Amino acid sequence: MLAATVELLIEAGYQKTTIQAIARRAKVSAPAIYRRWATREMIIEDAVFELKGGDFTLPEPTDDLRADLLAWTKMFLGRIADPAARSAIPGLLSTWMHNDGVYARVVQLAELPARRALIARILHEVPGASDKAESTADIVFDLLVSATMIRGVSRGHEDEEQWCERIADALTALIGTIR
Repeated sequence: MLAATVELLIEAGYQKTTIQAIARRAKVSAPAIYRRWATREMIIEDAVFELKGGDFTLPEPTDDLRADLLAWTKMFLGRIADPAARSAIPGLLSTWMHNDGVYARVVQLAELPARRALIARILHEVPGASDKAESTADIVFDLLVSATMIRGVSRGHEDEEQWCERIADALTALIGTIR
């Protein structure tokens, strides 16, 4: 069902990726889908972000902060610039904005572990981390997510390597201000 969802997002777009269309493509009944996913947005999130399978592998930390930030940038951009994600994200953003509690599911399943891991990696770089350091690390995560989301949805993989390098440089410089 998740593969059918991805195929439909790429071929038909977000609006036409309905539960009924997914069911037809996956050769299952709509009730079979509703037994696992309460809403269309939930199956789309799982298909695009691989939330349900827990397959959200985070970059392993190294001794090089810039290299780690580059790995994180590539990871986020790779997920967002994927054709299915580019199709889904604008519609999902609208849903998250208009339905309280829906966004909380995405945060719980994907963003929180990633946020905690990146903040921990940044704070490891800052001896005797203060509240300012933690606040800045939190902002670095938000900047990374928002920059990769806008870039991934609007430009996909265009100039990906160069763009990721520039973002890693910018984030490294920002983190350098809290030492």
